[in-house]
Amino acid sequence: MIDWNSSAIALGIGYLLGSMPFGLLFTYLSGAGDVRKIGSGNIGATNVLRTGKRWAAAATLLFDAGKGAVAVLLCGFYFGDLAAMAAALGAVLGHLFPIWLGFKGGKGMATSLGVLLALYWPVGLLVAATWAIAAAIWRISSLSALIAIALSPVYMLALGHRQYAILTAVIALLIFIMHRENIARLLRREEPRIGRSKA
Repeated sequence: MIDWNSSAIALGIGYLLGSMPFGLLFTYLSGAGDVRKIGSGNIGATNVLRTGKRWAAAATLLFDAGKGAVAVLLCGFYFGDLAAMAAALGAVLGHLFPIWLGFKGGKGMATSLGVLLALYWPVGLLVAATWAIAAAIWRISSLSALIAIALSPVYMLALGHRQYAILTAVIALLIFIMHRENIARLLRREEPRIGRSKA
């Protein structure tokens, strides 16, 4: 029997943890100001890197992934596997649409990676490796992220986790929607490469 109450609580916990705007926090701490007024206006690690504050970008990546992982592990420990999945979705939604920032957040890749590592770490590692390989070949962060997240449900299915595959397919769809402007630039061959500033 599905415990809807626990799943609802886990979704809420995941959302609140996911909505913590670490990119905004670390950019302010680095002295670079409001990251929402820089580059793409995104609060994720890629845009934080455009400030030139590498430590802030690295911290954003680590903490954005960490909040997703903590949400899944915490809710999974107390409420079970279904709640862990609800928390995973909540964490990604919280990062994409944080209540504290008028529902305008990041694009979710780092948080999704943290979620994947916590749900089933071999797939998390495969997704990270896929991103790294794609980035080494094309030097485009958004393209690498899209390729990596698109393969996440495939990896889950291949390793025998059908429920997680459905969840990761939903997360991948959300990531693609949030990257719609990047996709348009990729099609026009205008997407900036890693290490170059966004016009």
